[in-house]
Amino acid sequence: MMEQKPAMNENPLIKLHDFGQSIWLDFIRRGMLESGELQELITNDGVRGVTSNPAIFEKAIDGSTDYDEAIRTLALEGKNAADIYQMLTIKDVQRAADLFAPVFRQTQGRDGFVSLEVSPHLAHDTAGTIAEARHLWQAVDRNNVMIKVPGTKEGLPAIQQLISDGVNVNVTLLFNLSRYHKVFAAYMAGLATRAAAGDPLDTVASVASFFLSRIDVLVDPMLEDLMRGNDRNPKAALARRLHGQVATASAKKAYQIYQKIIAGNRFCHLENQGARPQRLLWASTSTKNPTYSDVKYVEALIGKDTVNTLPLETLRAYRDHGHPAYRLESDLDEATAVLDGLAELGIDLNKITDQLEAEGVQKFIKPFDKLMDTLEKKRQAALAEPQPSS
Repeated sequence: MMEQKPAMNENPLIKLHDFGQSIWLDFIRRGMLESGELQELITNDGVRGVTSNPAIFEKAIDGSTDYDEAIRTLALEGKNAADIYQMLTIKDVQRAADLFAPVFRQTQGRDGFVSLEVSPHLAHDTAGTIAEARHLWQAVDRNNVMIKVPGTKEGLPAIQQLISDGVNVNVTLLFNLSRYHKVFAAYMAGLATRAAAGDPLDTVASVASFFLSRIDVLVDPMLEDLMRGNDRNPKAALARRLHGQVATASAKKAYQIYQKIIAGNRFCHLENQGARPQRLLWASTSTKNPTYSDVKYVEALIGKDTVNTLPLETLRAYRDHGHPAYRLESDLDEATAVLDGLAELGIDLNKITDQLEAEGVQKFIKPFDKLMDTLEKKRQAALAEPQPSS
């Protein structure tokens, strides 16, 4: 397939829409909501949604003064740290959702979503995840919000239940192809329950967030150990060929799974009743290895009916030097060869993805707990301030 090049001076981020891909911002902070920065990204760069997570909110709240006055006010109202966290994040998500409401309407509910995650401590707690997701859904009270639920084994029944409830779900922390298949199955099971109850299917939306750069961060050092061998060593040569290619190959295989599912009888039956596909969303798209292109996880994965969520620095990089073209379905034989090559080298990708999932949960728990500690300290400081006598 010949690559279509963007016209001169055309914003590559906006050009991505022509290829069926939506760009969402992987960042949120109150200051950018109040300053108009987020609105500018919507207007000028065609950004169509926002994703958040505990690490993003920890960086926003603990790394700025944007929230200090609100924290002080809530503390003096008697709110505890957990209450303050939820009230701050819910307000930000509501305000962002309102900014994206026109996008939501213009795309007929396809885009314009803002995601808010359940507590990372609930990653292996099905009942707790369902309860908190329902609470957040009702508290935010916006139809263009998605509740983020980890795609753990315990998350699968929660996803099914929440979809059947009519809650939009962003399934996060996906690394494994088999697990991704089960996530889409849970989505369809939830839709089937709604259909059986006579509830509408066209009001429910979901994405499956497949994490990319973290795969290469873990696999590349294993390949580098093998690459140190003699060039005539076939394992060294194979490792060199696979280096930096595993995450992209996995994503391409995930997209093949997606296409097979949406063409199947089960989904087509649901689609005829109004169901939307659960789109793949590329997450963890900032390049960690400085020797790789800073838009590596954007360029290779442009395809129809996908979402790519970018941190600000990656978004700016792609605006500056992105070259959009259909690439998600190119070199599929090579993607298969890359994953087969790992097995030839004795590298168990399933074991790696299990490790990444466990580490991913902890990478959200750590900043979440740090933020809770920060909020508690700020709450105590506010309560210790001398209060004016009435």
